[in-house]
Amino acid sequence: MSWFRDSSLSWAQLLCVRILKCGIIPQHAAFIMDGNRRYAKQNNVKKIEGHSKGFDKLSETLQWCLDLGISEVTVYAFSIENFKRSKVEVDDLLELARQKFQRLLEEKQKIMENGVRVRVIGNISLLPLDLAKLIAEVELLTKDNNKAILNVAFAYTARDEITEAFKRIVGAQQLSDLDNSDVNVHLLSQSLYTRDSPYPDLYIRTSGEKRLSDFLLYQSSYSYLHFSNVLWPDFTVWHLLAAVFHYQRTYPQLARVRASLPSPGLSERAVKFLQTVDEDHWSTAARTLSA
Repeated sequence: MSWFRDSSLSWAQLLCVRILKCGIIPQHAAFIMDGNRRYAKQNNVKKIEGHSKGFDKLSETLQWCLDLGISEVTVYAFSIENFKRSKVEVDDLLELARQKFQRLLEEKQKIMENGVRVRVIGNISLLPLDLAKLIAEVELLTKDNNKAILNVAFAYTARDEITEAFKRIVGAQQLSDLDNSDVNVHLLSQSLYTRDSPYPDLYIRTSGEKRLSDFLLYQSSYSYLHFSNVLWPDFTVWHLLAAVFHYQRTYPQLARVRASLPSPGLSERAVKFLQTVDEDHWSTAARTLSA
């Protein structure tokens, strides 16, 4: 199935969208797409079919977010912890990812017309080379798009993300590229995989589980957390609209808290360090693609 769909909202759904758009719309929404395996079990199908249904739901949800005016979406597609599952399931998930990223490249005209930038955040070194090459090609193709952003967390955990950020900072200190005085929360934030993005405004988890499962732990400190009891493949636009409505109700409190946060600046050394981190990312992607 295509990554991008035409809008198919009913008149009632469109009316609700228009009403909600009179209020504050979250600019960045994050999703833990939980419940694919339980969906497969309930419907007596293979696990991979449940995951495939989950991708179909992601495609729908991306269009709903665009309809609402949500310009950035981050989804938890594959945790590093998922490598501990059975070899059959891991192989199936990686093959599904290959198919979907290849499909994305086949739809490059549509993605460029829509101005969508696709970033894959995670430890790409843990992935097979052929999949890493597809990811690099997608990122390089879309890196200058700026109308909307899709972040796919793949081979990701927040602990790994924070660890890698600290490694980069400590490495720069050892080379005297950074001084202790350069290190602050803003530098750490900008050293994460999500460095180019604002923190999520709205954080949604499906399936009824009420935990964060090592997803965007640092970035979600001041997000509105919304837990939905529905399994991810059964998620509908009504569930998304309900989440946005509850976000709007809590927005004044969230805005006050965010406004009170200190915002330390970056030293010249820190700015140069972050430029180097960004350059390293793109040079690594280019090397991977040509490998």
